[in-house]
Amino acid sequence: MHNEIAANQNKGRVIKGRGPIIDVQFTIFVPPIGRVLVIHELNLLMEVLQYAEHKTVRCMALGPTEALAYGMEVVDTQEPLSIPLSKDILGRVINAFGQPLDDLPAIVADENRPTSQQPPSFLDVKSQLEIYETGIKSIDFFSPFPRGGKIGLFGGAGVGKTVIITELIHNLVSVMKGLSVFIGVGERTREGHELIQELHDRDLFGSITLIFGQMNETPGVRYRAAHAGLTVAEYLRDTFSKDILLFIDNVYRYVQAGNEISTIMGQLPSDTGYQPTLGQDVGQIEERIASTSKGAITSAQAVYVPADDFNDPAIETILSKLDASVILSRDLAKKRIYPAINNLRSTSVLIDRLLIGDDHYDAVRAAKKILERNEELQSIISVLGKDELSPDDRLTVDRADKLTYFFTQPFFSSEKFSGVKGAYVPLKDTIIGAKKIISGAVDEIPADMFYNKSTIAQIEEEWQKKKTASN
Repeated sequence: MHNEIAANQNKGRVIKGRGPIIDVQFTIFVPPIGRVLVIHELNLLMEVLQYAEHKTVRCMALGPTEALAYGMEVVDTQEPLSIPLSKDILGRVINAFGQPLDDLPAIVADENRPTSQQPPSFLDVKSQLEIYETGIKSIDFFSPFPRGGKIGLFGGAGVGKTVIITELIHNLVSVMKGLSVFIGVGERTREGHELIQELHDRDLFGSITLIFGQMNETPGVRYRAAHAGLTVAEYLRDTFSKDILLFIDNVYRYVQAGNEISTIMGQLPSDTGYQPTLGQDVGQIEERIASTSKGAITSAQAVYVPADDFNDPAIETILSKLDASVILSRDLAKKRIYPAINNLRSTSVLIDRLLIGDDHYDAVRAAKKILERNEELQSIISVLGKDELSPDDRLTVDRADKLTYFFTQPFFSSEKFSGVKGAYVPLKDTIIGAKKIISGAVDEIPADMFYNKSTIAQIEEEWQKKKTASN
């Protein structure tokens, strides 16, 4: 029967269109949900999302629909949305359908794999927790990145999410020498070009695949770009039996694309204003990021926070699915503290004495205690001034300033703008530096000398030189 349908081509007609949502009526066989349809006249792919009355299906357009007209012929491809996969996919820039965006020949496929895949079963998932060192002091110390886990970088517009993602790509890919996948969901085309140039400049392009569904694309393309990227990451993990690094910029744009589709389809939003399937939509991608016996997918994800509102339902949903969260602060960015990470609010499942050891755990607790007390004292300082504090409180404020400045560092990704050479700082050096500040061993060094330096040894050396020169 299927062969007969394929030979005769199951066809329908466009009967309705609302932006990216198109109704297609068939006369004989109604295609199932998830099936891809095509309008050859426009070279437009569509994915079946829903059944309507009278042998009609509601579809999500996977391309521009401006030239769509009533009555256009639609052909059932008999296939779900798939992406061509082979070892040649490394070092390539593709769209959500696996088509090249880099002016190179099309990928010769070893297999075509549907982009909508089930996550690995509960029994197949490996859950051993260990630190994945990133070389970024603030992340490694306060919100360590779990190998095979998911870390989110949360912040509003312009606080440095994409810069940190770029730095993570540089540090992790160059140190690990492994395979990586970058998914650009609903972000600017300019940022994509800058990332590609950066990877070429640093000779990292050959071990990474980039999948883009940028903000000028229809919501269907933006939505499915995330699933396509995950499919590539799963293929690389299963084929090479290696750990794969997965970078997503931006998960909130993925949620937005799903919300746009839901709204145009006429689904009643939840009382929070988002699509009723918000948790399911986020879970579909987050549950696929997992460690199995073949290898681990470790993911770093940028998450835009609308109007800096961390109580936004989408942000809370995404936060609940992650293993570590790095919270970026606009106030710190205004003070030129880069990376602008709020170390008090950033967390990780790895902050546990049994997982990171006594040394690291005790240092984190002590550092957070100092930062918390400093935050409490700021209201007094703003009214009465620092001189009205007790000697102990003044010491706490000084050490908090040193900690804040110590966790800034020069980035490789901003070398060309700052003129300062980037630094990869090992975790052990970060712990040594934090413990010296906490214990008071470097109380005599002014706070501004800690700004944008790598290790405590570098700071102490520069201080000695300054003291010698003044004498």
